[in-house]
Amino acid sequence: MKIEELLKNKREKIIAIAAKHGANNVRIFGSVARGEADEKSDIDLLIDYCSERRSSWFPLPLIRELEALLGGKVDIVTEQGLKDRIRERVLKEAIPLGEMIPNACGIF
Repeated sequence: MKIEELLKNKREKIIAIAAKHGANNVRIFGSVARGEADEKSDIDLLIDYCSERRSSWFPLPLIRELEALLGGKVDIVTEQGLKDRIRERVLKEAIPLGEMIPNACGIF
């Protein structure tokens, strides 16, 4: 199964896992977003997070759970964590995985 198909088929689970860990507004960027991914490509995700719900281990538990679901390497970054030299490109190519969850900090 191609990585794009895997993401499409697991979209709702990815969003639910992200929300469970206090993350929201999940967006795909990098080779997957550009349609250049192959079976060895990692999955780059840009997220927003609720600092009130974030554990001191964040984003490690989120990454581990997503890697188990998707069967491959997942990289997580927030907009604040983007380096200046790639910020514009990442924000331009980022594709939303789903709708933003209103009040994500207070849903649990």
